[in-house]
Amino acid sequence: MHTEASEGWGGQEIRILTESRGLMARGHRLHLLCSPQSRIYSEAQAAGVPVTAMPLSKKKWPGLKAMRDWLTLNQPDVIITHSSTDSWLTAAARVTLGRDIPVIRLRHISAPVTDNFGTRWLYLRASRAVVTTGEMIRQQMIDLNRYPGERIHSIPTGVDLDRFTPGDRDAARAEIGLDPAHQIIGIVASLRSWKGHETLLEAFAGLREHFPVARVVIVGDGLARISVEAAIDRLQLHEWVTLAGDQRDVVPWLRAMDVFVLPSYANEGVPQALRQAMGCGVCAVGSAMGGIPETIEDGVSGLLFAPKNHVALGAALADLLENPDKRARLAEAGLARARERFGMEPMLDRMEALIRQVM
Repeated sequence: MHTEASEGWGGQEIRILTESRGLMARGHRLHLLCSPQSRIYSEAQAAGVPVTAMPLSKKKWPGLKAMRDWLTLNQPDVIITHSSTDSWLTAAARVTLGRDIPVIRLRHISAPVTDNFGTRWLYLRASRAVVTTGEMIRQQMIDLNRYPGERIHSIPTGVDLDRFTPGDRDAARAEIGLDPAHQIIGIVASLRSWKGHETLLEAFAGLREHFPVARVVIVGDGLARISVEAAIDRLQLHEWVTLAGDQRDVVPWLRAMDVFVLPSYANEGVPQALRQAMGCGVCAVGSAMGGIPETIEDGVSGLLFAPKNHVALGAALADLLENPDKRARLAEAGLARARERFGMEPMLDRMEALIRQVM
């Protein structure tokens, strides 16, 4: 059983569904509990993942009662929680019902875990194991929170490499309406402040005159759209930036890009979109924070730059736009790295083994 209190949509929610479908294909029974207002509720239904809606978005009595009622009627072998609120509601329901169901707490982001008695109890007593999406997050919890390393398991999110594969760039651009003559710098990410869209726009503003056929394509939507639009206004980039919004199928958008950029400066685990881009054979550039350096080997399978440093990002982009051979070499190495390390099967193997272990 998975629980998710978040009503947003991004890598965390996508992992829940891809992992669920992968384990269902191996013969396991899965069930998701989430908020009726969340996008994952409708996406789970479309993906064929059994789902029940309940008020999990707040730590209040209706959510606790709904969780208690569901656990009274159902007998999950293991519960995997994903956000703070659903983790606390699950723990409270188990304690008040006296049900010793093993719990795995999955930590997706790199923001430090609060260091207090309650959170320590939640992670180490109410949960039998903790999973992080990257080794950096695991080590941070060991170093900062003093959690025992044997309780924490780094299991990065896998990418469906049968879907995210290289394709014809011009055909992809024709499909989505992008000019084949342009050099496309792209990003696929929720519009959140810490994803660093404004850093990308600042970097591009310094390049615009030197690369007249370069363009920026931003795929995704979210609460930071207003600030992104304001940055486009301030930098006078309307003619050079495409805001594509949410796209159900991002594969043609990735294949259309010459360079993929992820300029996050906080909270980033191991980003799926970056690995998807590499699986599509696109040259990748990322900030050196969170789990991004676990994905890109700087100068080998992509380029890294200091977070929030638009000058450094601009220099990296200029280098790649001026040197198509280097861009192709990094893209080829990134594709090889994706095929070797980023597929679905390693994630499913390790999650399956851990589930059996905690049971």
